[in-house]
Amino acid sequence: MTAAATTTGYRDRPLLKAPVWTWEIPLYFFIGGLAGLGAVIAAAARAGGADATLIRDARLIAFLGAAISPLLLISDLGRPGRFLYMLRVFKRQSAMSVGVWTLVAFSGAATASLALHFAGITGPVSWVADAVGAVMGAVLATYTGVLLGVTAIPAWAHHVRVLPIHFGASSLGATASLLELAGHRTPALNAIAIAAALAEAIVMWQFDFRGDAAARKMFTGSGGRLARAGNICTGVAPLLLRGVAGWVPAARAVAAVLTLGGSLVTRFGWIAIGRTSARS
Repeated sequence: MTAAATTTGYRDRPLLKAPVWTWEIPLYFFIGGLAGLGAVIAAAARAGGADATLIRDARLIAFLGAAISPLLLISDLGRPGRFLYMLRVFKRQSAMSVGVWTLVAFSGAATASLALHFAGITGPVSWVADAVGAVMGAVLATYTGVLLGVTAIPAWAHHVRVLPIHFGASSLGATASLLELAGHRTPALNAIAIAAALAEAIVMWQFDFRGDAAARKMFTGSGGRLARAGNICTGVAPLLLRGVAGWVPAARAVAAVLTLGGSLVTRFGWIAIGRTSARS
């Protein structure tokens, strides 16, 4: 992951380095969030005695996300050696190091969980794999917000406490929505999606009414408008649609599609906000 200087200060030295992450990184944020919360939902569904096909599909989301995520990171880094280089040591002070090791641990747990499922093994080892996957998955879905917030880029650093909640809630809603679109129309998934949408609506209120003028100003640019659109699609819009789904059944499917799209758009929006913030 590289950066390019865009603002100069003393003797033309850069004051801040704007991120030049390409499409792989926001897509990784999105897919990693889906995968992580897929493992969480799988473990919760199993503990609650949910339908076996729901548990299987949630595990499958976790596994596929775990398989795709390293490829996206390696594509951004340029060559596999750089990804392996990051695994030489574990730095708990580094959000990036914690994230990479979390991805590795999560990938192992998600793979083991799905493999044990297809092998018909349901004993303690399977429970441990699900539990580890759920814990690592929750970290994977939220650490990306921390990763942005601990940088020197003002717009990201200003929201260091909100971004992990924002990314986690949008990922939770998106994962529940994906399972719904796969045919699982259970009341529990609907409740999860409603809770996630409510959290996203509160996050949007936090940005608009609890933040200062400088924080609100960042939503006036193209990146800000993109992030706001994503927030609406993961918060207020699905919340209203799910509220009328009892009278308009198709509204639930529309809410699921909007939530998935909004969760993806949100990541691209926040990367664009960071670029604008560093340049200004």
